[in-house]
Amino acid sequence: MGKLGFISLLVAVLAVLFGERVYNLRKRLLATRELVKNHLPNCVLLKDLEHGTEDITILGDGLAFISAGLRFPGYPSSDEPGKIFVLDLKDSRMEPKELRMPRNFDLETFSPLGISLYTDPNDDAVYLFVVNRPHPKCQIEVFKFVEEELSLVHLKTIKHELLHSVNDIVAVGVDSFYTTNDHYFENQFLKSYVEMLLCQPWGNVVYYSPTEVKEVSQGYYMANGINMSPDKRHIYVADVFDHNVHVFERKEDNALTRVKTVAVGSLVDNIEVDPETGDLWVGCHPNAWKLFFFDPNDPAGSEVIRIQNILSDKPQVTQVYEDDGHVLIGSSVATTYGGKLLIGTVFHKALVCDLK
Repeated sequence: MGKLGFISLLVAVLAVLFGERVYNLRKRLLATRELVKNHLPNCVLLKDLEHGTEDITILGDGLAFISAGLRFPGYPSSDEPGKIFVLDLKDSRMEPKELRMPRNFDLETFSPLGISLYTDPNDDAVYLFVVNRPHPKCQIEVFKFVEEELSLVHLKTIKHELLHSVNDIVAVGVDSFYTTNDHYFENQFLKSYVEMLLCQPWGNVVYYSPTEVKEVSQGYYMANGINMSPDKRHIYVADVFDHNVHVFERKEDNALTRVKTVAVGSLVDNIEVDPETGDLWVGCHPNAWKLFFFDPNDPAGSEVIRIQNILSDKPQVTQVYEDDGHVLIGSSVATTYGGKLLIGTVFHKALVCDLK
């Protein structure tokens, strides 16, 4: 075979491999799924939340914390820095209020992603853990919430080589938590293109404390949302590209043992857990091809799924809400309180609806 023939064969082989990878990626992103409307009654878009509400979590008294203004490569974003809002779900006016940030905190690079609350049982102090992704870095910010002043006191910034691409976080103590790494590479080109195209199970879960940092689970195509059962015995982890939620049992040494996997049928983002029923409420991307390759004329839709009795032999997976993107684009989280469903998005708005 001559040099020209060899080169031609090599190009043909690479073209076939590239085509197979693109086909596989489209399949994982549910690129051919047609979106329909399954709306809830009395839905209202929240004011002053125009540039993403990527994660939302609720204190027991109905105060919702919202991470807003994520700036992420490839997605629409505002020039303003990220913010944290609170929304009193007991107040019928449904008006989010921006929390005042400390002067010594670097707001210019603040790009909040996943968040988690922890209430210290010793004094009821409330701590807010925030995944901060100031491009191209990744770090965890720990704040103390001062409700009387609607403000946050910045306590520390946590960086570690194992916390290199953190997406979500669940706090288990005043200075300890579990996190998900959604990518293996740190380089933005390798993360966004090479790793996406290869689509290998390289994501993981990391446990952090001041005395120990370790990988506790691995093998995710894209580890994303993470949360904990009300009794603190189980950890739930979303694998976006594998369309499922993994259930783990926590051990005394904070290791995780896999219990089961629940298929969701959509690209699972953040997970919130009802403290009373233990139900999982999941923000999903029903067609993530439209999310990753954003076209404002053909927007990505939104979907909310509820998982009941997840620890039983037959968990019940139910679609609660779906939109084709003309109301809500790119849902990333959903949570409930007092008969209301609150839905957040990666870079769009936030919606509150009455549950049927």
